[in-house]
Amino acid sequence: MTTPTPAGAQPRGRYLVTLSLTALGVVYGDIGTSPLYALRECFTGSHPVELTPANVLGVLSLIFWSLVIVISLKYLVFVMRADNRGEGGIMALLALIGPRRSGSPSQQRWLLLAVGLFGAALLYGDSMITPAISVLSAVEGLQVATPVFLPWVVPITIAILVALFVFQQRGTAGVGAVFGPVMLVWFGLLAILGIAQVVQAPEVLAAVSPTHAVSFFARNQWTGFLVLGAVFLAVTGGEALYADMGHFGRRPIRLAWFAVVIPALLLNYFGQGALLLDHPDAASSPFYRLVPGWALYPVIMIATAAAIIASQAVISAAFSLTRQAIQLGYVPRLRIEHTSQEEIGQIYVPAVNWALMVFTIALVVGFESSSRLAAAYGVAVSSDMLITSLLLFVVSREVWRWPLVACVLGTVAFVAVDLAFLTANAAKIPQGGWFPLVIAGGAFTLMSTWKTGREILARRLLEHSVPLEVLLADIAADPPQRVPGTAVYMVRTPDITPPSLVHNLAHNKVLHEKVVFLSILTEEVPYVPQAERVQVKALGKGFYSVVARYGFMQDPNIPFVLQQCKSHGLDVVVSGTTFFLGRETLLSTERPGMARWRERLFSLMSRNAARATAFFHIPPEQVFEVGVQVEM
Repeated sequence: MTTPTPAGAQPRGRYLVTLSLTALGVVYGDIGTSPLYALRECFTGSHPVELTPANVLGVLSLIFWSLVIVISLKYLVFVMRADNRGEGGIMALLALIGPRRSGSPSQQRWLLLAVGLFGAALLYGDSMITPAISVLSAVEGLQVATPVFLPWVVPITIAILVALFVFQQRGTAGVGAVFGPVMLVWFGLLAILGIAQVVQAPEVLAAVSPTHAVSFFARNQWTGFLVLGAVFLAVTGGEALYADMGHFGRRPIRLAWFAVVIPALLLNYFGQGALLLDHPDAASSPFYRLVPGWALYPVIMIATAAAIIASQAVISAAFSLTRQAIQLGYVPRLRIEHTSQEEIGQIYVPAVNWALMVFTIALVVGFESSSRLAAAYGVAVSSDMLITSLLLFVVSREVWRWPLVACVLGTVAFVAVDLAFLTANAAKIPQGGWFPLVIAGGAFTLMSTWKTGREILARRLLEHSVPLEVLLADIAADPPQRVPGTAVYMVRTPDITPPSLVHNLAHNKVLHEKVVFLSILTEEVPYVPQAERVQVKALGKGFYSVVARYGFMQDPNIPFVLQQCKSHGLDVVVSGTTFFLGRETLLSTERPGMARWRERLFSLMSRNAARATAFFHIPPEQVFEVGVQVEM
C-alpha cells in the first residue's frame, strides 16, 4: 500500500498517476471481478428472467445506472467527502460522528452506534464470501475450456485459497507492488473483450437509456425486481472505495474509476450483452464465451490473479477493521504483526486470518459453485450500503451543517436505491444469504459484549478506587520506604489510583524512587501526530503522570512512549524499569449490568485476550502482575 497523502495536500502529476495505478490493485479488485458472474446470474441465477433481447437491454440498463448512481454519484461524490482526517470506512465514520452527538439522548446515541457497529460486523461475512466467489468463478473457466476439469474446480479453488491465506503471514509488500499493473492488464482485457463483441452488435448501446430499465420492470414485475439481487453483484465493491480512502485519498481513487474502471466494466458488460443477443446459449458463462478459444487459458490465469487480488483486498480490510475495533475498545487485544517496516497499514492478524480461511473453504465446499455462492452474496454489502446512507445523513446534518431539506432529499434518494437492492437481496436469504447475517450477528454480539463489559468493569474497579491525590497525600503524610529504580503503573483513568499500586504498597510496604502512572488513550481519529503523542505532568515526590494518545489506526508502544518522555523532563531507563499490570479475575453475578450469559462470554474473551506485554511491546521479564477479583 501507499503512504497516505498528508491532510490538505492533493497528489498531482506523476505521483497522482502512480497512486491511481496502485488504487486499481487495492480498491477495485472486488468490483473488477464482478463481470465474471454478475450478468450470468441475471439469466441463470436463483431468480432468472427469460433471455430475450428486451430483457438483455433492460438488465444492461440496470447495471449501467447502478454503477452510475451507486458508485459514481453516491460513493465517489458524496460518501468520500465524509472522511475522518483522511480515513474512511464505517469505523472511521462512527468515530467521526460520535463526539458530535455527545449531547444527544444516550438511547439515540446507543442506537446509532449499534447500527454502525453491525455494519462493521457485516464486513467479516463479506471477507469470507468474496474470496470464495471470486476465485471459484475464475477457476470455473477451466470447465468452459474442457469438461475434464469439472471435478477439479473445487479442489483447485481450495488449494489457491489455502496458499492465499498461508501467504498472509509473509506480508503483501512484494505482491502489492504488482497488484496495480496486474489489475490494469485485467481492466484492459475486460475492455478489449467487450469492444470486440459490441462492434458486432452496436444496438446493445441503446441500453444506456433508462427507459429500458423502466420497461424491464413493467414487463417482468416481481421477477424483474428480484433480478436486482443479481444486478447488485455489479456494484459489490462500493464499500471498498470508502474503506480504502485513507491509503490513497479521493483524487487517485476517483481518477482510477473514471479513467479506467467504469469504462472497462461497461464495455465488458455491454459486450456480454451483445454476445447474448446473438448467442443466447452463452448465458451459462457469457464472460468466458467472449474469449477466443486460443486465449482461454491465459485469460483464466489473469482472471485468477485478479480474483486473488480482490480476495487480498477484503482480507486486508478485515485485518484493518480488527485493529481499529481493538483500539476503539470493541474487540479484545489480539496479536497483530507488522509485515512491512515502511508501511504501517500492512498488518497481519493471525486469529482473523485462520478464521477467514476456515469459513471461506467451508463456503466453497458447501456451495460448490459460484452460482450458488452468488445466492449468498450481496446481502451483507447491500445492508452495509444502507447503513452508510443512514450515517451519512447524520454527518451531512451535524458535521457538514447542511440544511435539513438537503439532507433529507439526499438521504431519501440514496436510501430508496439501497432499500430496493436490500429487499431484492433479502430473497436470497433462504438460499444462503443467511450466512453473512449469522457471521455479522456473531461478530456484533462479541464486539458489543466486549465494549459493554469493559465499561462495566471500569465502573466496578472505580467503586473500590481512591482518587490519586488522596493517595499522594497519604504517602506524603506517612512516607513508605523507597527503593531504587522506576515503576510504571498502567492506569485506565489518569486521576484514579491503580489497584496494582495499592496491592503492591499493602503487601511489599515499599515504593520505587520514581513512579510513573501511564495512561494509553485512543482518540477517535486515525492518527495522532508524534509531536502531540505524550503529555507528562510532575506530581511531586518522584511521582509522574504520563498520558499517551494514539489514533485508532496506530499501535501503542510503551517503551517508545517512555523514550519520548525524556524531551518532557522525565528520563526513564526502560531496561531498569518494572512494569506493574493488573490482571482481573471476573466473576459472573446477579448485579445489574449484562445478562449472565454475556458476563460469561465477556469473561471468556478476557481470558483469551492477548497479554498486555505483547500488545504494548513491554519486555515480559520486567513485568509484575497483580491479580484483582471483580464481580460483574
